[in-house]
Amino acid sequence: MTTIQPTAPDKLWTPANIVTLIRICLVPVFVLAILSPWPEWVGLPDITMEAKCLIAAGIFILISCTDWLDGYLARSRGEVTDFGKFMDPLADKILVTAALIALVELSVLPGWPVLIILAREFIVSGIRMVAASKGTVIAASWYGKAKTVFQIIAIVLFLLKDTLTFSTAAGAFTNPMFVLSWAVMIIALILTIMSMLDYLVKARHLLKGGSAQHSAPSEAETAKPAPTEVAALQKAIDEQARIVVERAAARQLTVGTAESLTGGLISAMLTSVPGSSSAVRGGIVSYANEVKNEVLGVSKDVLAIQGAVDELVALQMARGALREIGCDVAVSVTGIAGPGGAEPDKPVGTVWIGCATARETHAKRYQFEGGREAVRLQTVLTALRIIDEALASSR
Repeated sequence: MTTIQPTAPDKLWTPANIVTLIRICLVPVFVLAILSPWPEWVGLPDITMEAKCLIAAGIFILISCTDWLDGYLARSRGEVTDFGKFMDPLADKILVTAALIALVELSVLPGWPVLIILAREFIVSGIRMVAASKGTVIAASWYGKAKTVFQIIAIVLFLLKDTLTFSTAAGAFTNPMFVLSWAVMIIALILTIMSMLDYLVKARHLLKGGSAQHSAPSEAETAKPAPTEVAALQKAIDEQARIVVERAAARQLTVGTAESLTGGLISAMLTSVPGSSSAVRGGIVSYANEVKNEVLGVSKDVLAIQGAVDELVALQMARGALREIGCDVAVSVTGIAGPGGAEPDKPVGTVWIGCATARETHAKRYQFEGGREAVRLQTVLTALRIIDEALASSR
């Protein structure tokens, strides 16, 4: 079996970062394609404005698609860097802003939608600066991701719309492309405003001058799970563990774990299933950071700067378990079960779960509710489901 070696998190020139920089460098190419008289420069005067718009739309789509590529490379290779976290969203903003200004320059789009979009970016950037100065990270919501997607689609539609000519206003509003372009743009503007309001709500305690620590639940506020809730979770865990063991055995695959906050519970649930010896290779309980570093190969720098509850830590834990245990699928968990340990941007219940196979490594953040026991049980159940998904997709 081929294993993936950990990648140094402080490496700057990762494939993902290179793709991001290429995306930024291609923005001027798009602007030249849409605004400059390049057909005359290269001796092709027969290329019309409509053809220029189609070519520019193609370049814009190509640049936009690289956003997915660099994100995939960073997550699958475990190379999520601070440089990438800063440059990736910046590249999106540069591309969208350049395209919007170009559309205004061509009189294809009025200025007011551009003002709304740019005002949102200035306001959100200011909020992030305030949050960063107080050691807080405000997580982006789905509103922000959705508004970016709709903005990109709207820009492409407006580029294509410019290839149409209308003799009357009625003709424009009865044209499907014209109507669709503006419908998507209106949705993009609504999502733009909603994402801005979402940031304002999340940062209201910072803007009021309060401490982010106030948002973290105290030991007294952390509710204990009801007995019925614990029983239901335990029943679901037992069933999911049985499914995982049976699927792994049927596919002749093995699993392993790297556990922090669950302290070996995932392995315990798996090995409680009869016949688990054919599917479970073992587990590493890396409760202390020293174990994460020395046994699983998690970077000391990441642990010191990002803390143990972080995406890159979960990724490196999963890859370390895959390597050290020699299994086909490895899962990792690191988080804050409570009642203490909460941080400004990591309240009690924050858990990162990673999963590694020979083909890819990925991690996802979860926010579980309830007391310490409920958080740990929910983590175990979710981790088992992630293992099952990885086994089901393995060939």
